[in-house]
Amino acid sequence: LALVAQALDLSGRTVAKIRQNLFWAFAYNVAGIPLAAFGLLSPVVAGAAMALSSVSVMANALLLRRWKGS
Repeated sequence: LALVAQALDLSGRTVAKIRQNLFWAFAYNVAGIPLAAFGLLSPVVAGAAMALSSVSVMANALLLRRWKGS
């Protein structure tokens, strides 16, 4: 039964990470799409921003590896 509590805790933390990642992905797009639409963002910079976005999502998700069940 102790593992059920740990699983529920981990699932809650996972959902929180998913929400954080969705927020940051949305923020990148809210900032980047208008800049690209008005020609203020070069394709090279947009590609680099997309790569940075993917790396930041992965780095944030990897923080779950620090979780230790009690």
